[in-house]
Amino acid sequence: MRPFVRRIVIWGVLAAAVGAGIVYSFRPRPVAVDVATVARGMLRVTIDDDGETRVRHVYTLQAPLTGDLDRITADPGDPVTAGRTVLARIVPAPPSMLDTRTMAEREAAVGAALAAKAQAAAERDRAETTLVFARTERDRARRLLPRRAISQREADDAERAFRAAEAGLAAARAALELRDQELAAARARLLPRDAARRAAPAGEVVRVTAPVSGVVLRVIRRSAGIVAAGAALLDIGDPHQLEIVIDPLSEDAVRMRQGEAAIVTGWGGSDLHAVIRRIDPVGRMKVSALGIEEQRVDVVLDLTDPPARWQALGDGYRVDVHVITFQGDVLRVPLGALVRMGDGWAVYVDDRGVARRRAVTVGARGGLEAEIRAGLAPGQRVVLYPGERIRDGTRIAIRPAGAEDGS
Repeated sequence: MRPFVRRIVIWGVLAAAVGAGIVYSFRPRPVAVDVATVARGMLRVTIDDDGETRVRHVYTLQAPLTGDLDRITADPGDPVTAGRTVLARIVPAPPSMLDTRTMAEREAAVGAALAAKAQAAAERDRAETTLVFARTERDRARRLLPRRAISQREADDAERAFRAAEAGLAAARAALELRDQELAAARARLLPRDAARRAAPAGEVVRVTAPVSGVVLRVIRRSAGIVAAGAALLDIGDPHQLEIVIDPLSEDAVRMRQGEAAIVTGWGGSDLHAVIRRIDPVGRMKVSALGIEEQRVDVVLDLTDPPARWQALGDGYRVDVHVITFQGDVLRVPLGALVRMGDGWAVYVDDRGVARRRAVTVGARGGLEAEIRAGLAPGQRVVLYPGERIRDGTRIAIRPAGAEDGS
């Protein structure tokens, strides 16, 4: 080959190599992605919330009357028997101390009662005198009437006057008894505290017994002292009758149904099962830790496992509750593979190294996975967390497990 031709061939090969390198360098490189394989499996959709255990029926023992309460010695957890276990003792309260003004008022009341008694005694004496005179007049009329010395009317008037005098004496005696009682009451209000306590009947005490059988849950008032009627003393209940209360957001509560199953976790033991017994029809406003006003609804659940499995739980214990709103064997993909496409959903499928967008119909969605009802088949691979670089037709390269994207 001539030197001139050889040079042309060499430079032509070099130019082609340089051109191929330039074209290759500007060619879009495949985007490294993570993928997941579409497969059938069990999907469980839950509404998760913090819950609290509580005894289903709590009875608050109250003081039946105002008095002096002895110190309550019962402790939380002590067993009680209905009608037999004495939980509190109340004795009559000592009278209050008298200040100078009150003492003067009550002394004046005693004086007034003495004067009223003296007046009533005088009225009684006058009634007795009137009765003696009326009896004499009646007896005289009875002797004169047969002789016709007086008329029948005069005899009847004498009899009537005697009856009226008898009634007047009875009323005067009753009024005197009333004044005696008023005087005694006024003097009793004037008694010193020590004298009043000594005058109280010995052993007078009211024993407050347990209304139901169970255990003491809480001692509200332990110290001795004066209590008012209706004051709360203790809470009693049966710890073997527990229920769980959660307060989900109102938009979550409307997705729940009475009788739905739930899983109870986070209490220190194995998972427990429960069912929804009641969803309150009234919501309430609650301010979150971030200061956001939220509408919450109380939902009550019953444990369905035997009490032996959860006997370590007590009233007011914290638990995690997962209410199951959907559960089934479905075709599922990770939520990270879903992207919005108009009003629906789509995924990017790995088609031999090229991302192809596929519209899909999404069913139930859980915390990590979603049900695919149409648009995919088992075994297909979908791109996880597709970013702005992924489009329909983008070349992709599957990132090795554990590798990080350095692009």
